[in-house]
Amino acid sequence: MSRRATEEHNGRVVSTVPAVSGFRPETGLKWIAGLFAYGLGLSALYATTGFGLPCPFRAITGWDCPLCGGTRMGSALLHLEIGAAFAFNPLAMVALVVVASLGVAWTVQVVGGPGLRLPTRIRKWSASVRPTSWLLAAAAVLLVYTLLRNVL
Repeated sequence: MSRRATEEHNGRVVSTVPAVSGFRPETGLKWIAGLFAYGLGLSALYATTGFGLPCPFRAITGWDCPLCGGTRMGSALLHLEIGAAFAFNPLAMVALVVVASLGVAWTVQVVGGPGLRLPTRIRKWSASVRPTSWLLAAAAVLLVYTLLRNVL
């Protein structure tokens, strides 16, 4: 069977090959839904009671971790205070916007709309990067963010 399977959709032929080999948008949507449900529940608890989860990293080091301020950010978002939410944790706010955008794109794809595809050049480059390199890059970003938010 060919890797380039196609099907007819709204009178046009579209590729059914996922953007990333083996990835299914339905799986990504389940993870996003779980993440958003957890964040919404924790933020609502904090907004109504003032109770949030203590940060073990902050308790040990006295420094804010990359997630510190996330609960307050969620509470501010529940009150539609976008500026305050960004001030509590800019990195988490940007990540939230990116994840929400992916969720919208994958939802459109799951209900039969067009799939989100990166340009071929970027797709080939990102596929050539090893997963370990992605993890190291993310760890480096989190380390630099932690240092900048605590030292400056």
